[in-house]
Amino acid sequence: MIKAKKSLGQNFLVDNNIIKRIAEVVAIENKTLLEVGPGTGNLTSVLLEKKPKEIFAVEKDDNLALFLKEKFGNKIHIINKDILGLNENLISSEKLLVFGNLPYNISTEILCKWILNINDKDFWFTNLILMFQKEVADRIISKYDTSKYGRLSIIANWKLDIKKIIDIKPNCFNPKPKVDSTLLFFTPKKNFYKFKNPLNLEKITRIFFSQRRKMIKKPYNQLFPDNLDISKKLNINLNLRPQNLNFETYYQLTNEYEKLRS
Repeated sequence: MIKAKKSLGQNFLVDNNIIKRIAEVVAIENKTLLEVGPGTGNLTSVLLEKKPKEIFAVEKDDNLALFLKEKFGNKIHIINKDILGLNENLISSEKLLVFGNLPYNISTEILCKWILNINDKDFWFTNLILMFQKEVADRIISKYDTSKYGRLSIIANWKLDIKKIIDIKPNCFNPKPKVDSTLLFFTPKKNFYKFKNPLNLEKITRIFFSQRRKMIKKPYNQLFPDNLDISKKLNINLNLRPQNLNFETYYQLTNEYEKLRS
């Protein structure tokens, strides 16, 4: 019998209605799929019924990887590795449709890795259908001037359009997590700011939100010392707080930051 490992953040999805709902978010037939964290393969079984071209399943847990191999045989390709150390571009020559019941303890790290490492000219995925702890999902989809708006909102919305699909209760999992979950649907944007180094966006948002309850004058001066021209150009009121600036302003600030260092 397979037991969930708390150290790996494992909570296996067992509710058949939710599993069916996830598998119906987007058309699957003849597409190449990547499933991250398949667990005991409950969603995998339903995805196979939708007749995809191929399924690649990334499972870090050695015991689960062996279990999945015995359960599905050659019907899926099992990658027994840590998703954080994997180069997704090498999985398939085709773009991947991604499903994931992400471990809550590394879900934001996975998402930020994918966003910040995306090739601007060619996304390696067509869509992401991912499950997060509800509190994290709320931060991802938050808009400016709200309490949950922050670095994760800005980074996630940079290259992706995001849609909330459904909230999921703890009793849909085994073992039951202590919090609700949320399924989000991500679609690559056709137009977005191109940065020389995407980590500059991460840096700017980190500095601005390190003191989110204070005015942005101090972090602004840290990034643009003795330079008020940029704040005037972008029409930024330095007496505002970090959550009062919209997505566009942070992308523009990153663009100006890179110009000064080119």
